[in-house]
Amino acid sequence: MRRVGFVSRVAPEHLQEYRQRHRQVWPEMQDALRRTGWGNYSLFLAPDGTLFGYVETPDGLDAARAAMALEEVNARWQQSVAHLFAGQAAGDTSFVELEEVFHLD
Repeated sequence: MRRVGFVSRVAPEHLQEYRQRHRQVWPEMQDALRRTGWGNYSLFLAPDGTLFGYVETPDGLDAARAAMALEEVNARWQQSVAHLFAGQAAGDTSFVELEEVFHLD
């Protein structure tokens, strides 16, 4: 399993809506994430809109995103949240993967 950290940015004027949307992630979206290898997945939001994500996935972030791209529910979800991101591609296409420099089990 690969541990992956990534960042993105939510538009500051949409922070509250972003939080609300992620309190109510559609069950079919959650099922698709699990089915496509998004395990132990967390999102963390800073007050300035910086979004940090962590996921454990068997084949890396690119493979997990490619698998989700084939899911119809993902297309609907990404379209519904596209306006929340600050001047960049929407949702999972805007994730910038971070280099893991330390890990402690």
